[in-house]
Order: sequence, then C-alpha cells, then structure tokens
Amino acid sequence: MYDYDLLVIGSGPGGQKAAIAAAKLGRRVAIVDRRDMVGGVCINTGTIPSKTLREAVLYLTGMTQREMYGQSYRLKDDITVSDLSSRTQHVIGREIDVIRNQLSRNRVALLIGTASFVDPNTIAIIGSDQIDERRVRAEKIIIATGTRPARPDTVDFDGRTVVDSDQILALDKIPGSMVVVGAGVIGIEYASMFAALGTKVTVVERRDRMLDFCDVEIVEALKYHLRDLAVTFRFRESVVSVERHNNGTLTLLESGKKVPADTVMYSAGRQGLTTALNLSNAGLSADNRGRIKVGSDFRTEVDHIYAVGDVIGFPALAATSMEQGRLAAYAACGEAVHVMRHELMPIGIYTIPEISYVGSTEDELTERAVPFEVGVARYRELARGQIVGDSYGMLKLLVSSTDRKLLGVHVFGTGATELVHIGQTVMGCDGTIDYLVDAVFNYPTLAESYKVAALDAMNKMRAVARFSS
Repeated sequence: MYDYDLLVIGSGPGGQKAAIAAAKLGRRVAIVDRRDMVGGVCINTGTIPSKTLREAVLYLTGMTQREMYGQSYRLKDDITVSDLSSRTQHVIGREIDVIRNQLSRNRVALLIGTASFVDPNTIAIIGSDQIDERRVRAEKIIIATGTRPARPDTVDFDGRTVVDSDQILALDKIPGSMVVVGAGVIGIEYASMFAALGTKVTVVERRDRMLDFCDVEIVEALKYHLRDLAVTFRFRESVVSVERHNNGTLTLLESGKKVPADTVMYSAGRQGLTTALNLSNAGLSADNRGRIKVGSDFRTEVDHIYAVGDVIGFPALAATSMEQGRLAAYAACGEAVHVMRHELMPIGIYTIPEISYVGSTEDELTERAVPFEVGVARYRELARGQIVGDSYGMLKLLVSSTDRKLLGVHVFGTGATELVHIGQTVMGCDGTIDYLVDAVFNYPTLAESYKVAALDAMNKMRAVARFSS
C-alpha cells in the first residue's frame, strides 16, 4: 500500500513542475524539502537572488544610462549591501509565497524535513531537530535535490574573506577588490556584477578561455566590456593557495603571481546534493560530483525512480530543470509527451551585459562541415538601441547556405535572454530566414534586429549565388 502515487524530493524548479504536472494528471502527490529551502536552491541561494542582485546593481549604479548621461552617472553614490539585499529578500519572500500557493492549489502535500531512502519505495523524512522521523511509501519517486557549490578541501572558507557562490550573497560589505576563481557561468556573472559596483575584480581560470560552450565572437565582446569595467583576466593560471590576513587575502598562483584582494570567491562548479539521500538503499549511486545518471526519459537505473534538474548535470539551468520535471512526471504517469529537441533549449547567462543563445555555434557547424552564412545586427544601428543607450549589443544569426534554415541565434546585450526566444520559435518550426525578412516588427524595438540580421545573411548569400549562376 502506497501513501502517494508520486513523491518528489526537492522543491526547486524541477521538483515543483514535476509535482504539479503529476497532480494535474490526477495522481496523489507529495513533495519533500526543508522548511528553509522551500523553492530549492533556485529561490533561496541561486537563480532568483543572483538575478535580483543583478537588477539592483544595474538600477543603483545607473549602468544602462551612462551612454546618455556620461560614465560618472550613478543613481546612488554610496551603494551598501543593505541596498542590494532588501530587494533580494523581498523577491525571495514573494516567490516562496507563490510556490506554496501553487502547491496548495494543486493539492500537492508539502512534507517538511530531509529525505533519505529506507528502501526503493520508502522514504524517511527527518525533522530539523534530527529526532522526529516519519516514513512514507510511494509508487514512483522523482529526485530533484539540486546542487551546492563545490568546495575544494584545500580551501579554508570562512564566509567573509574566502567565500563560495552561496556565501557571497551574505557579505556584510561590498569589497573594494575581489579574486574570482573560475570563469564559468556563475563566476563570470558575479565578476560582472561586482565590477559594475566598482569592485576591482581579477578572474583566475586554468583553461585558456571562458564560457567555451558559447560563440567565440560573443564571448570576446563580453570580455572587452568587462575589461572596460577594469576586470583583469588570468587565463591558464591555477591557484596554489589563499592566505588570509587581517587586511584581506593574498592569492598565490602556480606561475608565481600573487594577487591581493579583500575577498576571494571560489566558483569551482557544483556538487549534487545526494549524500543525505542514502542512495544505496534504493539501489542507486552518484558519481564523484554527486550526479545521478539517467536515461532519455529521466529514469534512473531503478525503473520507478527518476531524477531531474541540476542533480543530473549539464545544462543545470532552472528553465531546463522545469521541463525535465514535467517530462519525468509524465513518464512516471505513463503519459505520452512530445520532447523538445535538445538543440532548441536556450541558454541564458546573466552577466552584465547578458548573453543568450540557442542552436549551434560557428565552431560546431564548421566541425560538422555544415555550410552556413552569418547575419549580424548591431544595436547601435537600431533606433531602440540608441534610445536605451546600448551601443555594444549585437544579434547574430547562423543560416544554412543550402536551405536558408536558421541554425543558431546568438545575442549579446540588453534583453538578450528575452530576444533569443524569437529565434527559438523560428527554429522549432523549422523556419527559414525568409520569414524574418518578410516579417514586420514593431518600431522602434530591439526585436527588429532579427530582420536586419536576416537581410544581412540574405544579401551575403545572394552575393555568393551570383558566382554560381
């Protein structure tokens, strides 16, 4: 006898959507999470706090208005942590309330505590006092526990001078200087935010480039902009140690360089939150990064147990986790689904300025020997770009030279994470740039960049065609 048809462990984006999707299909559903983590890492320490912080930084520093009012323009001269955190806490509170309401409205039981497997169908839920325990049985289980920042054993984190990407949100003051170890998505997002606040930032990365899954030209544009904000990059460098002193930190690199800073932030990837689950009791295991292996329908090695979200690895984004949760719930309930093609999943990086893309990069198409043409639109050539004060933004379309289908969309600048969805829709319908050439976009808008870029690509293809006729 089962207490629930489906039990979801974790209330982040993947867990929420899985629970609600199953409830809509008429299943008895429960979701387990700690009281202080309703909404998961996304709401409490990850996506929502960091993106809200970004908006607060943009607003208070007046970054987006400096094209019109000069580089010295600021809305507030002395920005404090309190200025930034007040907006963040307000948004977190509202989002948690929304989530609780959605679960309640859909009759999803919220079980408070920490979950661990007793056997493949039985979950022990341990209270915050580590004494109270209740056990529930479920026919199907979805693991959506998320991740935490990975912490190298050699680093002594104190939450003040040496921090991870969770602790950085709790700093008591804005540091005058900072070393960011790791040039991945999280590291570069925070590097750009603190640079905008006036912090002198040094980024240390052992690889020879950052965001290596993104379009090279877009990344170069971001790098140029960050250097303009006085960010220093140390590529092909590794950290040997971090010394803490009364007046700050000293980061020692393998090359012998020493970098002084008020604060060091480690962004060394993420670790799956699977230790407390006692996976072995369910016949499961995780890799050394705490990630669980799944198949195409998000089913684990145990048929009735599924896993979604960051805990299964790349791309580890809130948006993709939500869709994984929905698909896993449908699979668990025996519901047929139409799965979106993997290449149509958009990637959004909330740096300052932001980056977003969908589809292939130039390098990927070149490696596959796919003939393509590039169409580019620059914000400075658009009336809306002038109005919003964005002279650096750009949109790039990668177009098949043989059938004019859209193969990739890459955006850098204001509204990039919104604009990318137009290209995503065209690609999802197997559309060609003929649609974008013929479409009428509102004027003045940044969306008009699609028509400009499509015309650019079309004109280039026409020029080539003249030699073939």
